[in-house]
Amino acid sequence: MPALVLLGAQWGDEGKGKATDLLGGSVDYVVRYQGGNNAGHTVVVGDQKYALHLLPSGILSPGCTPVIGNGVVVDPSVLLSELSGLDERGVDTSKLLISGNAHLITPYHTTLDKVSERFLGKRKIGTTGRGIGPAYADKINRVGIRVQDLFDESILRQKVEAALDNKNQVLAKLYNRRAIAADQVVEELLGYADPLSGYVADTTLLLNNAIDQGQVVLFEGGQGTLLDVDHGTYPFVTSSNPTAGGACTGTGVGPTKINRVIGILKAYTTRVGAGPFPTELLDEDGEKLRTIGGERGVTTGRDRRCGWFDAVIARYATRVNGLTDFFLTKLDVLTGWERIPVCVAYEIDGKRVEELPYSQTDFHHAKPIYETLPGWSEDITQAKTFDELPKNAQKYVQALEEMSGAPISAIGVGPGRDETIQINSFL
Repeated sequence: MPALVLLGAQWGDEGKGKATDLLGGSVDYVVRYQGGNNAGHTVVVGDQKYALHLLPSGILSPGCTPVIGNGVVVDPSVLLSELSGLDERGVDTSKLLISGNAHLITPYHTTLDKVSERFLGKRKIGTTGRGIGPAYADKINRVGIRVQDLFDESILRQKVEAALDNKNQVLAKLYNRRAIAADQVVEELLGYADPLSGYVADTTLLLNNAIDQGQVVLFEGGQGTLLDVDHGTYPFVTSSNPTAGGACTGTGVGPTKINRVIGILKAYTTRVGAGPFPTELLDEDGEKLRTIGGERGVTTGRDRRCGWFDAVIARYATRVNGLTDFFLTKLDVLTGWERIPVCVAYEIDGKRVEELPYSQTDFHHAKPIYETLPGWSEDITQAKTFDELPKNAQKYVQALEEMSGAPISAIGVGPGRDETIQINSFL
């Protein structure tokens, strides 16, 4: 039985929650392997809509064990709030497991995130202000606090005091902010120990054993390929690796155990926050995509920037992730356009470029080169097979598949759990 990675192939917000939920009933474990509560998934089940920020989407699938891996940074207050909200709606959250090696987002991380972003002014990156970057920075600087530290007050206190020795200097002398009391932080963090204790486990051992025993494990990335700290549009990126390699480092499962890598593609392109976006539309078409697509961030609440489909980005995602399949979402949003442009290449300094430029300068100056495909006006939300789609919708999907470099194995034709056309099985 397979181990699969499911990730965003654009700038995030592609509909990963819908894809994970589609597979959730067929898998034994769904694992978040990076990011924090700066990610967001919307899952529609019947007439119920669930907005998940930190929890794996598999938590909505009975029989599936949701796991937060070691590569995730966890804000315990957000996690407990999210669990409480699901419990109130009758969702069983008791199976959740959290890696003891996952790092914690503390109050001083969120404070630093917000003040440093404001300090940057017009050079700001567009972070969510939730402490994600500072928490990852502490992890790399080897001064981070892990979930397991909640259960040893002596170690926790030592780590908090050591971290604040430096951070209070920065807050006071650089940002003119009041110092943060170590006792207050320690007291708050210790308060999370008891409510979280039943969820903490050696998830690396658990997942490897599960795969060896033939169980199905789905690794779920947050954000998207172009927000990867190494392979994205740096510095306008997240602080972790949403790409497929992050699934290995973020869970402790080796690459030879992964069978398939599924990229989620929106039928057009969106992005939240600052940074280059070659196909961005600042006209009526962009506003129409935003309105029909409901393009507002699940976690941030910010309007998403919208543009036409970018095949250059899709090809890049195929390459850096080793994608075996695509799941194309929100095809229904494009219903009603007479003609639909698709970016097939860029023009940079008068030259045609068909692959994503490695240079940040070049990407900032990239102008889209479009091919225009015929649109359709028929309602596609009731389509259950590929052949039931209008001919022009079929041609659009086939063109995107050819341009992107991997087969499109599923198509989202509406927001609902059952509004999906399955072409090839992922399992």
